[in-house]
Amino acid sequence: MDKPAKKGSLSQWERDRVRDSKHLQSRARVLRRQASEAEKVLWRQLRGRQLEGYKFRRQVVFEPYIVDFVCLEARLIIEADGGQHTDRVAYDALRTAKLESKGYRVLRFWNHQVLGELQNVLEEISRVLLEDS
Repeated sequence: MDKPAKKGSLSQWERDRVRDSKHLQSRARVLRRQASEAEKVLWRQLRGRQLEGYKFRRQVVFEPYIVDFVCLEARLIIEADGGQHTDRVAYDALRTAKLESKGYRVLRFWNHQVLGELQNVLEEISRVLLEDS
């Protein structure tokens, strides 16, 4: 006869989910420390409510993904994509679709755009922020 589950005990599925969540949180911390140059440049412009007064966070877990930047208030996700994304077009499209299905708008910029056309990138982000306000 099976023992009744203890109050507060987790099923195997729940334990796996907690473990996966902790792994994603840990991975997000590593990504914050190892930001690409484009991510560092963009973060300097987004942090501290510098852009239209909106608060952004970086390397945030949206299970099962980690997004580069998010403004929860505006439901806007910003991704800075490096060269590795040229081989992941289908994956990125699926990822974007899943994030959009949760009610977020996703903007993607190539690293070279952030580094070479920063003002244009910031203007596009501002335009999106202001059109939804």
